[in-house]
Amino acid sequence: MSAAGEFVDTTLRNEGDEYRAHAEKARLGSDLAFYGATVGAVRGTIRDAARRYPRLTHDEVTALSSELWAVPVFERRLAAVVLLQSNVGLLTNTDLTRIEGFVRDAGLAALADPLARDVIRPCVRRLTGVLRTRADAAIERWARDPDPWLRRAAALVREA
Repeated sequence: MSAAGEFVDTTLRNEGDEYRAHAEKARLGSDLAFYGATVGAVRGTIRDAARRYPRLTHDEVTALSSELWAVPVFERRLAAVVLLQSNVGLLTNTDLTRIEGFVRDAGLAALADPLARDVIRPCVRRLTGVLRTRADAAIERWARDPDPWLRRAAALVREA
């Protein structure tokens, strides 16, 4: 695990609460594990990680997001979303493949919707020329995909 990934995971575990973990798991009805950290704690952890590891490059941000997402724990995956939200200006059309995998695997609106609204949509809208054309083609493909989470993401990306 990278130093940044270890920092995020350790901090989220320390912020967790067993009672909250059980309550959130029941509320969301997910197969994911839960540490019981609040959304505020997840956001704060990513903010603290940015201070501890300043000026992460595109490749470092995308690698860290994949590292966090790889373990099926809600707070880690939410941290990956927050990391991408915080660094959306670094993302480009080539990152849509990685994010598509996250959306397919999300299984929860609490993860898939912010990926669509706060990561994919601003990324795609910022692109121009051939990069925008390629991104729009990917979103169009998602809209016809059998996966309901991908279709939902495509619809959210297309909203005004």
